[in-house]
Amino acid sequence: MTNYDDSFQGVHVVFDKDNVTNTIGEVLAKAGKRQIRIAETEKYPHVTFFFNGGREEPFEGEERILCPSPKVATYDLQPEMSAYELRDAIVPKLKNQETDFVCLNFANPDMVGHTGSMEAAIKACETVDACTKDVVEAAKEGGFNVLVIADHGNCDTMINPDGSPNTAHTTNPVPIILVSDQHKSIKNGNLGDIAPTILELMGVEKPSEMTSNSLL
Repeated sequence: MTNYDDSFQGVHVVFDKDNVTNTIGEVLAKAGKRQIRIAETEKYPHVTFFFNGGREEPFEGEERILCPSPKVATYDLQPEMSAYELRDAIVPKLKNQETDFVCLNFANPDMVGHTGSMEAAIKACETVDACTKDVVEAAKEGGFNVLVIADHGNCDTMINPDGSPNTAHTTNPVPIILVSDQHKSIKNGNLGDIAPTILELMGVEKPSEMTSNSLL
């Protein structure tokens, strides 16, 4: 189905690897913007390799911060995960305006949601709520716009209709929350609209490769 190894000969590949160019990270680097990618171990590849379109190397001006995930069998045993460490790492950088863009991932609602434990999922969300509050306040102090987003749900549905635990991702629409002194509303849209929205907030021109639109 996919190109598992370039050394394999005579194999028909159905889904070839896309050469993704002008990702938001690349566009910001070309514009001379500083950027920070920060996550704990479980989601670190998502804010670096995947966010950069399958590129391992950081772009010019890209700083990466990794906070180790706790070493537990399942995350319902420690639903706080490393959220507080992430908060403590990024807050001073926001207050001191040490960057122009931050991509921060809190893994708790996804990873704890997979365990099927309602009690742990509630604790995970309470933790992320508290940390998000501190991050947003620091960002406002530093003069940043903030987008709070998700790409899928999980702990929003913890119990199936038959009463069994739900451990899978959900298909519910996800929220997008804009915190900004300049913009007071944001439109509905899809995940493809997020990058153009960020670029408009930062005053950077959208490349032709981005075919979706800003939600401002």
